[in-house]
Amino acid sequence: MRRAIAARVEPHGLTVPQYTAMSILLRRSGLSNSQLARRSYVTPQSMNAVIASLEERGLIRRVRSRDHAWVRRTELTARGRRLLARCDAEIEAFERQMLSVLTDRQRTAFTEALSLVARQIESLEHDAQRSADADADADA
Repeated sequence: MRRAIAARVEPHGLTVPQYTAMSILLRRSGLSNSQLARRSYVTPQSMNAVIASLEERGLIRRVRSRDHAWVRRTELTARGRRLLARCDAEIEAFERQMLSVLTDRQRTAFTEALSLVARQIESLEHDAQRSADADADADA
């Protein structure tokens, strides 16, 4: 799957980690570097490189957090949203082709199962984030 995504985003000048970060920011704008790294399953150091390259290309911008002066929140720019929409359209077309081997019933069951798993992952990530935030607040 990763190779299939790479084949669709690389012509747009993106790597899979860059595409992943942008996709996450579309749904969760304003994440810090560490939050974005966790959600992208990369190290904060790797995410620094991703963010730097996206920011250099004008696809994201970083703004200081109102709550913590040393934290910078990351958000997509209009240019970034347009590029992401083009990549998403190609990946969605691939997904439709990939799922075309399933019957309507199988496709519905598969989609429902994936949605259930995705919600569980988000719930687990949310719980982990709350725990990490509580730990950070306790250290402050």
